[in-house]
Amino acid sequence: MLERAIESILFRSRWLMAPFYLGLVVALLVLLFKFGRELLHFVSIALSATESDIILGILALVDLTLTGNLVLIVIFSGYENFVSKIDPAGHPDWPEWMTKVDFAGLKQKLLASIVAISAIQLLKAFMNLTPEANQTTLMWLVVIHVVFVGSSLVLAWSDKISDSKSGGH
Repeated sequence: MLERAIESILFRSRWLMAPFYLGLVVALLVLLFKFGRELLHFVSIALSATESDIILGILALVDLTLTGNLVLIVIFSGYENFVSKIDPAGHPDWPEWMTKVDFAGLKQKLLASIVAISAIQLLKAFMNLTPEANQTTLMWLVVIHVVFVGSSLVLAWSDKISDSKSGGH
């Protein structure tokens, strides 16, 4: 009887994660505000901007969009994997992936998004290169990006090994 009570408490404790996902929805709204400000700034300088400024502005918008996608993936996949199943019935626009991302897929999508965001930051740094650019900062951006790429490859490889050992289930 004590064991069942403990298991019941543990099982129900998953709902303690729900406020975290609601907090991420608020963070997504903050990101939307930042995107709107960045978009207004981008449009306001578009006529007088150089080609480099336009590219950097677009990269900033893409970076914010990828970050928003990352937060959305965490919200839906995390809630679905750790709190409760979401019923997509009655939602004709419901993306297929939202109910099909398991924990391994979530890790891979997160790392892929982080690698993409890191690549954009690196590209922005290269676009801003000046003769007096801080070489140490640039070197660290490259090192961090390579670490993210390497981590993604190791994670994918370990998931593949794990999946093959479990018979593909």
